[in-house]
Amino acid sequence: MRAAGSSIASPKALPRLDPDAAWVLTAGAMTDSISDRIAALGITLPEPAAPVAAYVPTVEAAGLLHVSGQLPFENGELMTGRMGEDRDLDYGQRAARACGVMLLAQIAKAIGGLDRVERVVKLGVFISSAPGFTDQPKVANGASELMEQVFGEAGRHARSAVGVPVLPLGAVVEIDAVVAVRKG
Repeated sequence: MRAAGSSIASPKALPRLDPDAAWVLTAGAMTDSISDRIAALGITLPEPAAPVAAYVPTVEAAGLLHVSGQLPFENGELMTGRMGEDRDLDYGQRAARACGVMLLAQIAKAIGGLDRVERVVKLGVFISSAPGFTDQPKVANGASELMEQVFGEAGRHARSAVGVPVLPLGAVVEIDAVVAVRKG
């Protein structure tokens, strides 16, 4: 239930992400090994998505960066649907990976690059699921495997993978994160 006077952007009102626009990291903002890994994976970090409601994208407290839930975009379009109903496992894993890329972009923007990441502590993965769909852990692997590919051992994390009936804007996956960061 929404409070009176509150509003949330509808999917039609959500701005498209420009797939050619990218948040540019300044030289030295990432360690060579992390930037090399990202380049080898063919990833260009997008411009981090702006919040669609009353919250901030990140909060850093007590050495932890809390990253608000990120939605998946592919070719500038929000990835929508429901697992086990109109989306298959491959689509769900791609969506989880796309959320992971957006998490990386939010982290980089918040702390000035990815070199301050000490460890990915936890991912919370929410998957829009039909009642009989039980492969949420397999969907979540799309993001979990990306974190390990980017950060190595420091990318291995605790995780929740939860099936839900619906997500904001009809998204198929939403992922939030807690990341340990070094003092800057």
